[in-house]
Amino acid sequence: MKILDIKTMNGPNYWSIRRHKLVVMRLDLEEMEERPSNTIDGFNDRLKAMFPSMFEHRCSPGVPGGFFQRVDEGTWMGHIIEHIALEIQSLAGMNCGFGRTRQTSSPGIYNVVFDYFEAKAGIYAAKAAVLICEALIKGEPYNLEDDIQRLRELRESERLGPSTGSIVEEAIKRNIPYIRLNKRSLVQLGYGINQTRIQATVTSCTSSIAVEIACDKEDTKLLLESAQIPVPKGRICVDEEELQLAVSRIGYPLVTKPINGNHGKGATTNLNNWEELKTGYEAAKQYSRSVIVEKYITGHDHRILVINYKFVAAAKRTPACVTGDGKHNIQELIDIVNSDPRRGYGHEKVLTAIKVDRFTEQILEDKGYTLETILVKGEELLLKPTANISTGGTATDVTDLVHPSNIFMCERIARIIGLDICGVDIMAPDLSTPVSENGGAVLEVNAAPGFRMHLEPTEGLARNVAEPVIDMLYPHGTTARIPIIAVTGTNGKTTTTRLMAHMCKQVGFKVGYTTTDGVYIQNEMMMKGDCTGPISAEFVLKDPTVDMAVLECARGGILRAGLGFHNCDIGIVTNIAGDHLGLQGIDTIEQLAKVKAVVVESVFPEGYAILNADDELVYNMRDNLSCKIALFSLDENNPHIVKHCKRGGIAAVYENGFLTIMKGTWKIRVDKVTNIPMTFGGRAEFNIANCLPVILATFIRNFKIEDIKAGLQTFIPSPAQTPGRMNMFNFKNFTVMVDYAHNAAGMIAIGKFLSKTEASKKTGVIAGVGDRRDEDTIALGEEAARIFDEIVIRQDKNLRGKTEDEIIDLMVTGIKNVDPDKKITVLHLEKEAINFAITNAEQGSFVVICSDVVPDALEQIMDLKAKEELKALSL
Repeated sequence: MKILDIKTMNGPNYWSIRRHKLVVMRLDLEEMEERPSNTIDGFNDRLKAMFPSMFEHRCSPGVPGGFFQRVDEGTWMGHIIEHIALEIQSLAGMNCGFGRTRQTSSPGIYNVVFDYFEAKAGIYAAKAAVLICEALIKGEPYNLEDDIQRLRELRESERLGPSTGSIVEEAIKRNIPYIRLNKRSLVQLGYGINQTRIQATVTSCTSSIAVEIACDKEDTKLLLESAQIPVPKGRICVDEEELQLAVSRIGYPLVTKPINGNHGKGATTNLNNWEELKTGYEAAKQYSRSVIVEKYITGHDHRILVINYKFVAAAKRTPACVTGDGKHNIQELIDIVNSDPRRGYGHEKVLTAIKVDRFTEQILEDKGYTLETILVKGEELLLKPTANISTGGTATDVTDLVHPSNIFMCERIARIIGLDICGVDIMAPDLSTPVSENGGAVLEVNAAPGFRMHLEPTEGLARNVAEPVIDMLYPHGTTARIPIIAVTGTNGKTTTTRLMAHMCKQVGFKVGYTTTDGVYIQNEMMMKGDCTGPISAEFVLKDPTVDMAVLECARGGILRAGLGFHNCDIGIVTNIAGDHLGLQGIDTIEQLAKVKAVVVESVFPEGYAILNADDELVYNMRDNLSCKIALFSLDENNPHIVKHCKRGGIAAVYENGFLTIMKGTWKIRVDKVTNIPMTFGGRAEFNIANCLPVILATFIRNFKIEDIKAGLQTFIPSPAQTPGRMNMFNFKNFTVMVDYAHNAAGMIAIGKFLSKTEASKKTGVIAGVGDRRDEDTIALGEEAARIFDEIVIRQDKNLRGKTEDEIIDLMVTGIKNVDPDKKITVLHLEKEAINFAITNAEQGSFVVICSDVVPDALEQIMDLKAKEELKALSL
């Protein structure tokens, strides 16, 4: 079997609107296409022996054991590989359950689709599943545990930490979108101007000076001491002389820790003599030039969490430890503790497995123990110097036991330091009595305190400490989102997107929009090229200046990774035509319509899908939508429009020379098309069609009719405003138009425009595209032959899979199918073809240049026009 391609989806996609995180593996079964599972001796038994837990896979029978039933009856390897990929992820602590396998139009080639927890782990699972399946087929041994461990490692290296993850999960519950900004824990919540950011438990509201203070233990202690907060006696030491002075003034036992450390790094406690103190001092020096030496306070280690200056939770922490039984040695006791099913690798479970590290080895050495030592019964041995959960410690929730005086003290500490999310470490016998009375002390104040001990305590009640973080970042009544208008279809997407963005800018929105020629933020081009995929959409949504997003969404991006957003407010589908068929498993126009429908299926229930009622494939999308629907048509008598409006629906139509909004049976005329520059006096019917969904969208967004009218009248089809979309250049004796038309449907639209345009001769500069089906390229040639009196065939820079000669032959075939005598000139370079067409243009002629690289073509034509004007001035 052979893997042909692996993609990861991360948004609404062709395979699922609701399940965004999917692996799509294109798999060639090769000879296994002829060998279902029930024809391979012993395969089913080997599969069940390796994966007994697969009994829970219900599959199509819908009952436990359903998948094994399918295997016994006989199913194909693609289906089995899907289930193996899901199961090995689940065994590695990533519960995944959605999958589907579908045969493509090519025999033996399947799309194997399954969900993932982390993308790299999902890709690894896909590849491993194929290898496992091949081993099962051959009856060869396979080390499954290596794959499971590797998947655990990938999960831990890629996943958000428990603190960040909990905040993100809480945001998701409230329908707040998020974008991961790096490979670690920097996350954006919300979109555009309404975004906030978190990094672990530091937020965009967190004071930088407060973090600086909290990270400097000397400054923290000084501020707390001056505010009459109980803190241990201590001093800062930079050499052994000062260390000796600290001993004489404070006395043993002592604690050493780096002045700017965190998470217990470099800290050593309960130092009772000079040798121990020097060892602790050197450990702290590994992290900081200056070392803080404090009186060792006895009691229990407590963490109090304060969020938005309000007490939220408290936990008692215990370092990783073992208790002797007089039988087992220390290593065996550690293994027994680690056998607790609540302990796992990294952050996968409530508790982390205890590892023997240099800190453990030092503790054993100080006590004269080794891992082979058998502890006496009842002896408790601490294995770590600090009580961190990530090193195997445990936590007990004591939130309900904290004395009001201690709550007041901790809330006051958060204010003194200035931390919006604050972790206060207290050593005290307990927190049920005031620390000021029980001999306890505040040891540290932490910026970015971990949430894990509160979210999943070893004992006691779990606390949703992420909830007050989201309450702080997005108080009741505020929004995390900005309006998103998404545009898709085969033709007209870019013009519709640009017009929509223009209308929004006209009424004061700060618009970010994506098109086939680039990404724009408030009229400034930020990225150049075809920017209609999810990365470009995220670029706009990440920009903190944007309060309205208009996003062109093309087929390629949806199939490659899904949409770059989870929901939109308005989705527009312009039309569906046979373009890009035969690519990425999309072989029919119905499949293409399903791809485009992803955009409108992602519309919020209270939002609108704006559909072309003149296109049955687009109109039929309404059957799968849960949002509101608005329709547009070039014919007010279109039966779909009539039916829709009788039911009180909203529509936009072209009637009696007007662009009109239908609100039920009432008509609201917006403007005459002859007043709208982009319609070229009503001759450009396809641009009239492009206007209709835009006036609908703006009306739905409560734009005033006069503002809609003004926007239409100020949108000029030009190289600056609509590059490559009906850009007109009036030379002295002829006219040149540049357009991006690249398929038969686009060419038909150009033909309708030219049929209403007077010209002595109509010349077309056209090209085929290498990744289109042969019949599509021939159809393009046929339409061109019906439109133009003379044709110049050029070639795109990127041939996309075919040779120049192959593409040209197909174009010529199409042209000659319509007119065997049509005049054809072949010039391979676009620059040469443009120069030839303009240089040889007759008086009164009209030249249409269908360009591949629009900016270059526009620059060349403007240069030729400038030369003509300069020559005229010199005469």
